[in-house]
This record gives sequence, C-alpha cells and structure tokens, in this order.
Amino acid sequence: MKVLFLGNNRVGRDILTWLLEQTADEVMGVVLHSEQRRKHGEEMCKLAHLHQIPVISGNNLNQPEVIEQIRELKAEIAVSAFFGYIIREPLLSMFPEEIINIHPGYLPYNRGACPNVWSIVDQTPAGVTMHYIDEGVDTGDLIARQIVPVEPDDTGATLYARLEEASVQLFRQTWPRISRREAERIPQSGSSTTHRMSELAQIDRIDPDQMYRAEDLINILRARTFPPYQGAYLELQGKRVYLRLELETESSE
Repeated sequence: MKVLFLGNNRVGRDILTWLLEQTADEVMGVVLHSEQRRKHGEEMCKLAHLHQIPVISGNNLNQPEVIEQIRELKAEIAVSAFFGYIIREPLLSMFPEEIINIHPGYLPYNRGACPNVWSIVDQTPAGVTMHYIDEGVDTGDLIARQIVPVEPDDTGATLYARLEEASVQLFRQTWPRISRREAERIPQSGSSTTHRMSELAQIDRIDPDQMYRAEDLINILRARTFPPYQGAYLELQGKRVYLRLELETESSE
C-alpha cells in the first residue's frame, strides 16, 4: 500500500523505520513538524533521504501548494504517529483508505492533549488506540486498542514512556490487517473525556489554603512529574516553587 507518513517523537521514528522495512508497502512522503518542534526529526529526515522520499514541513500542511504536492504523491493511506498538527479538508478526504492515527490514550477516554496526565489525575483507563481520523478530536472509528495499566509508582513521565512502547507495539500488530484492507472499524461509544493543553494550568497551581484529598493531591503531583518539564507548583513569598514526586515501590523480597 502507498503510504503518506506524518510523524514526530520516538514513536514516529520507530514506526517510520518499521514501515520502511515492509516490502508490501511503499512510503511516498514524510511529513514532519517544523524544525523548531521536531523530536527525532534529524533521524527521520536521514531515513527519508536514504530512501529518496520527499520530506514536507507540517507547519505548511494546509497551504494550497503543499496540498497539491501531497496529492501528486498519490498515496492510498496516511499514517499519523504522534503528529501534532491538525489535519483538515481537503486532506481528510484525499486518501482512498483514509488517515489512521495512533493516540496514546484508551479512546474514548482522554481524547486530546496529555492522556498520560489525565489517566493518573482522573483515574481513567490508560492505553493506546489506533483509529481513523475525522473532523473531531480523536473521535474517529476505532481499529484497535490496548490497555496500559497505571502502576502505583507511575509518574507522568514513566507512564508516557510505556505508552510510547505500547503505541509502537500496537501499530506493528495492527498494520498488517490495515495493509490488507482487513481492519475492523468500530464506532466510538460510551463514556468519554476530552482535554485541552490549557487545562493543565488548572491543576498545576497547588493552593496551600485549599482542602485536597491526599490521594487527589498525590495523583496531581505524580501526573505532573515529567522532568525536565515544569509541572505543579506552590507560590511562596512571591515565587513559584515547582514540585516533583519521587516514588518507590516496596520490595517484595
């Protein structure tokens, strides 16, 4: 199958590497974040150049000339792997086999931003999902899902690392069915949650005068422990004091 790949992060790199090894598929183009926002972008650029595949900047994705460039690639399907730009029409309708996305949340829970954080804060199921992209935010039909348990000593960082690993594994397991055009298509239903990046500000400021359940406060602090990034904080003497948790599980020995 002819594939347009859109990706970022370690997950994008690992999935692109794997796709390029599949003899039944051909990657026609690689769309990356802008140079300022790329993670593992240099590695993906090298892979693309090695295979003589054109590289397109994602921040220009909805410009007419870029849309035409993508159209000329004649890809049958697009794969989005931790790609951070919104995909709109006419791209949504351009590919006969549509666009699939790998999302680090167990849909329909935690659509949108930072599912690793909200699985800890809200105690909603954590996991990864492959789904079709539609005009909504992570609302397209499901292809496959996998639960990733939240451990008692997880932080936002450790859970995210396991979600990355699970994302690559789920893609490798599921892609052969997609490539053979045998993938399931299951409409999303039941309880759902959606989060925006701006919601983090609502939980990051810890008010020393507010009453918290101990479990709720601990969950906020561990969910927002993701070094080197700043997370939850107190305001003391006019300064922000940032908080991180270090968690250690009792040895079973």
